[in-house]
Amino acid sequence: MTGTICNIAAELRHQVDACPDRVAVVWPTRRLAGGTWATRSRTFRELDQQSDLAALGLKALGVERGTRVALMVPPSLEFFTLVFALFKIGAVLLCLDPGIGAKRIGRCLEQARPRALLGSVKALLALRLFGWAKHTIHLLVGTSLGSFLLGARSVGGLLRLGQSELKAAGEARAGRGRSDAEVVLPEALRTRPLDLAPTLDEEIAAILFTSGSTGAPKGVLYSHGQFVAQLRALKEMFEIEPGEVDLSTFPLFALFAPGLGMTSVIPRMDFTRPKDASPRRLKERIEQMHVTHLFGSPALLDRLGRAAEEHQWKLPTLKRVVSAGAPVSARIVQRMAACLSQPAEVHTPYGATECLPVASIGSRELLHDTRSRTEAGYGVCVGRAAPRTEIRILRIDDGPIERLTQDLEVATGEIGEIVVHGPTTTLEYDGLPEATLLAKIRDEHGRIWHRMGDLGRFDEHGRLWFCGRKSERVRLDSGELYTTPCESVFDAHPMVKRSSLVGARTRDGALRPVLWVELDPDTRTLDPVEVRRELRELGRRHPQTRGIDDIRFHCAFPVDARHNAKIDRTALARLAERENK
Repeated sequence: MTGTICNIAAELRHQVDACPDRVAVVWPTRRLAGGTWATRSRTFRELDQQSDLAALGLKALGVERGTRVALMVPPSLEFFTLVFALFKIGAVLLCLDPGIGAKRIGRCLEQARPRALLGSVKALLALRLFGWAKHTIHLLVGTSLGSFLLGARSVGGLLRLGQSELKAAGEARAGRGRSDAEVVLPEALRTRPLDLAPTLDEEIAAILFTSGSTGAPKGVLYSHGQFVAQLRALKEMFEIEPGEVDLSTFPLFALFAPGLGMTSVIPRMDFTRPKDASPRRLKERIEQMHVTHLFGSPALLDRLGRAAEEHQWKLPTLKRVVSAGAPVSARIVQRMAACLSQPAEVHTPYGATECLPVASIGSRELLHDTRSRTEAGYGVCVGRAAPRTEIRILRIDDGPIERLTQDLEVATGEIGEIVVHGPTTTLEYDGLPEATLLAKIRDEHGRIWHRMGDLGRFDEHGRLWFCGRKSERVRLDSGELYTTPCESVFDAHPMVKRSSLVGARTRDGALRPVLWVELDPDTRTLDPVEVRRELRELGRRHPQTRGIDDIRFHCAFPVDARHNAKIDRTALARLAERENK
């Protein structure tokens, strides 16, 4: 950070200056005969002007630089309008995922203490029902005309208020005593009525909450400079060019599309349940809008890839598919890669809310070079470091580390804790000093590194391999078992969709490894006794899995709310212990 003026909303303005009439957002309105959808759209210039008006309206209602504002709006025109309006003011955006559940949302709001909430009707109803942050939230804005019934202004009303503020500014310039009909706004004021707040690169732009899949969600403080660094890293890693078309299936990635000059195509889906997205609707949107970029959770890609394999679909417009949020199995990657045209690839970047992106690998290297080592229990390769990002592997330590020194690092090939430093590395959590102490380390130069909470190793080519969450390793008297290397051995079985290794206490109090297995949907009619026998034989071929003999089956693993892909191992461990009694 340099202490220079930096506002992430300037990235939208750059796109307006470069190509004002390019379409920025497209959303469906109604289905037409023949299966296509009627759509509406806004250009970059229109989005910029509309967010300016929304910003003027918010300022008139008391939202200022530094004001905390919660946003609970799914990807839509209103989403982009409000996000950039808040950035332009210099307000602090609290981005909340409704999928994490009402109790967790309530805790996040109590912790962050926003002054305003901008939300859908569902969000406003939940606010009233659960009494979220009732002592701090004093302003409500809803995305529908009926918002006033819940005590909220509508986005339309906000824009009209912005127009009134703009007209008042025009009157001030033109001189008092003239009627509204006589006031003519100067061209500069009509086309760009709002100056961006002169925020600094280290000034907080947003608080993004972790998914809470391994604990309570934590608010991660994001600066304007870190957002700009993320845009640059993503553009460089994936060679994204202005004019591309993004299918926005994940709200947090949708934040980046306008700044990258991409048209955001909004699909009809429940964004809190990506695993239930309709493959046919996704395919229709990709074809109709000539989508070039698709970001989806592993659960969404699994559903789309299976349908593509079954119906022999091809998606030739896609230049790349990107998936993150949880490890992506080789089978999911293979199915998706099969429906792409060369040289398009499936990319599986590695990162976390606290630091993204960290590394990435493409499907060609993953499937043809690293897959065999994964199936032999080496881990899952997540590729090489992102631009301007440093990665180190340290000895495993569950406590705070005062200083990052070279003697803490492990040798190449050895499993340890992944720590990261770069321009996208966030510095602290919001109001959680103890969590910050556990997750951050300073090196000898005073730079802050983030402890990913993950285990991994480097191979002889400098590639990073993911070996599971540090907190989820199974610590036996005979040694430690790391989840991903062990599970990958069993996941290679053609009947297995995914597996989960947990430690469970037996009746006598001993900790025992238990492997839960979720069979592929197409093979669940097979004899589980025979599958269990084959899995045990498979495990005996590798040293790290020889001691895993307790294999149990589960019809559908509990998963996180955000990506529908991270396995809730704590719940599976509790289930195993209940069955042991």
